[in-house]
Amino acid sequence: MPQRHRAAATPFGLTRAGRGDRRARACASAILPRMDATTADQLAPTLAGLRATWQAGKPEYAQRRDDLTRLREALADGLDDMAATVDADFGGRPRAESLLADGMAVLTAIDHLRRHLRRWMRPRRVATGWRLWPARAQLRHVPLGVVGVMSPWNYPVSLALVPLATAIAAGNHVYLKPSEHTPRTSTWLQALLARTFPATRVAVAQGDAELAAAFSALPFDHLLFTGSTEVGRKVMAAAAANLTPVTLELGGKSPALICPDYPLERAAARLAQGKWFNAGQTCIAPDYVLVDAARLDELVGALHHVTQQRYGHGNGADFARIINDARHRRLTTLLDDARGSGLRIETLLALQGERVVAPTVVVDPGPDSALMREEIFGPILPLIGYRTLDEAIAFINARPRPLALYPFGNDRRMLERILHDTVAGGVTVNNTLLHYTADGLPFGGVGTSGMGAYHGRAGFDAMSKALPVLWQPLLNPAGLLRPPYARVERLLRMLVR
Repeated sequence: MPQRHRAAATPFGLTRAGRGDRRARACASAILPRMDATTADQLAPTLAGLRATWQAGKPEYAQRRDDLTRLREALADGLDDMAATVDADFGGRPRAESLLADGMAVLTAIDHLRRHLRRWMRPRRVATGWRLWPARAQLRHVPLGVVGVMSPWNYPVSLALVPLATAIAAGNHVYLKPSEHTPRTSTWLQALLARTFPATRVAVAQGDAELAAAFSALPFDHLLFTGSTEVGRKVMAAAAANLTPVTLELGGKSPALICPDYPLERAAARLAQGKWFNAGQTCIAPDYVLVDAARLDELVGALHHVTQQRYGHGNGADFARIINDARHRRLTTLLDDARGSGLRIETLLALQGERVVAPTVVVDPGPDSALMREEIFGPILPLIGYRTLDEAIAFINARPRPLALYPFGNDRRMLERILHDTVAGGVTVNNTLLHYTADGLPFGGVGTSGMGAYHGRAGFDAMSKALPVLWQPLLNPAGLLRPPYARVERLLRMLVR
């Protein structure tokens, strides 16, 4: 096992290295051996091999736990290289954000899986009803076979390895297709997994969007896709040909709703944390904010203050770059469209550099503006004033159901009303993003923001088959229910009463 770099510990048990070490690791990651792209002709044989070895020896508890332990150790030993590699793909991404969102997220998920795995695997007894007495019934969570995982570029390690670890915990083999938009990280993942697992247990396919389309059409036993709603529709259509069950983790316009009784300084600090993290390239980032109209200008000022306080030093070293030129052009086009419409635009921080979009707010864009039609997926935050809470709730409900909802308020009755009157994939009250990190909560969307859920027990269940088993004793009354029925008329009347 590779020796760990000597470095200072952080509060999360990760490591913090000096500038010289970071440069060395960046150089090391830059010369990672380039993995050959997978051809479409290789996909089906690889899947067949994974399925054959799974069928020959389905993983039991000891192997599943050992696999999870080795994956955890391999990732923990490679955290510094991981952060440097992701930084190189982004052209600038804060190391702390990679350690938190791509490192700690996987380590804590694996810890949760290992802690509860034995209990989740245990058959659960269920009632049969008196009519089947003395039979007994149970549910057994059995593995499905081979799970396909298609992961995105925005959190290229955690959104690949958390589903992969969950599928392993459920007793499956895994075929992973990481994003082509983070090629260095995809190569790093492939090397990490090749060192950790036999190729007949975990395989990786590398390639472009055309290969991804062929991958999604494979006859998996389950397919998990994380990405845009547009691509999610294509993935689901491809999977439908094989009746492959899918978990779709998509996106959408996740709103924050600030009630009139909530202090704006606190709301601004928590909105900035969720929106500016990874430069807004987060599927559950707050996409727009509804605030009582009388305090709209005050919210602009509060966001400006907290953004300057957190990022106004070091020439934006703590602010991530946009992943590629196409995404950067899209965001600048959205801002140009807003300027052309005469909207008020406030740049909260002056940043320079390649593929940089500064934290920006746009005040009261119309519902038909480009900013309000599309998921933004960047550091641009529309602020919309409302007159009444009814109006704000109606605004949310007039749009597709979001992946996340962020109500801010101190009045419990008001918060309960928002929760009752809206539907979202998940909710964090009085903060942002944090419901994603709660191991015991399922994560998933609803409607156009996704289908199905994973994380913790929900993921284990999604990637297992809850197999119902009825144990019938040697002697049982069911044998009496046979023709001629006239002789058991009284028994039938009793059973159907």
